[in-house]
Amino acid sequence: MSGESDCTRTSPSAGSPSDNELLPDRPKYVCTLSPDLVTKAREELQEKPEWRLRDVQALRDMVCKDYPSLGTCLDDAFLLRFLRARKFDYDRALQLLVNYHTCRRTWPEVFSNLKPSAIKPVLESGFVTVLPRRDPQGRHVVCIRPDRWTPSNYPITENIRAIYLTLEKLIQSEETQVNGIVILADYKGVSLSKASHFGPFVAKKVIGILQDGFPIRIKAVNIINEPRIFKGIFAIIKPFLKEKIANRFFLHGCDLNSLHQNIPPVILPEEYGGTAGKLDISAWNELLLASEEDFLHDFSELVLPCDSSPHDLLVSGDADEKQCDDSLRGMKAQLYYCY
Repeated sequence: MSGESDCTRTSPSAGSPSDNELLPDRPKYVCTLSPDLVTKAREELQEKPEWRLRDVQALRDMVCKDYPSLGTCLDDAFLLRFLRARKFDYDRALQLLVNYHTCRRTWPEVFSNLKPSAIKPVLESGFVTVLPRRDPQGRHVVCIRPDRWTPSNYPITENIRAIYLTLEKLIQSEETQVNGIVILADYKGVSLSKASHFGPFVAKKVIGILQDGFPIRIKAVNIINEPRIFKGIFAIIKPFLKEKIANRFFLHGCDLNSLHQNIPPVILPEEYGGTAGKLDISAWNELLLASEEDFLHDFSELVLPCDSSPHDLLVSGDADEKQCDDSLRGMKAQLYYCY
């Protein structure tokens, strides 16, 4: 994923033709969507194949005009992710792109040195993986298992890094850009001490990224084996969720039949009453670790656009910490109560 800014290639007033000729050509976009997915993208995302490159160029021009120092990749395929995530609304796609970079630059604990080899211990723990088969709607299922994390081994931010890289890898697929993903979170064995690491400050940042700072469509979040303490965890999360996302949360408890109404047993591992064999994390780990080259560029080292002010940022660290102080004090009491 390139972070090089190439506005000089596209801005009509930037540079002479001879200057632009010295720059390498941008990779030519080739659509990999099946005819059915082209139709789905047209119906659900307002994507018209005959206007696709025109729309990409419009977004590119907006970036070069309004955020010339953003330092973003401007390739067709990269910008298409943001257009699809916002149903080809130029203004919303531009804001998503700016938020994407802002998030990376304002949380160095997560985004510095962000590459698969750096989070290998998390991958090996099985905290996050992707099931081998897609669901009937063509969506990948991301499986998250907090009980696989030992807080004394590494901080919670390492888990967030692993989830983020997983999503980055998945969103490279045009099929995923159109179909979205499903999350399966198994909260078996989550204790009070472990839950306390996920306070309002972390919750707000993570949800801010997933809702407003990353070009992916989260179609459902299935929670399984949640203990009573999850009421406290969800109480922390819910204020930051948009209504549309909140309505996509499904709490199944220990009821596998309920889970199977959302995710068919044929793609689930035996651990969740499925028929797809034992949960195997090795295939996804190997795929992600083999993608090191995709993540070599570290956006967190780039400077913020010169025309940005702290009020424009999706996450303003100091303000968030002050805003969440009272919530943090109340959160522990809420967790103890639920426990």
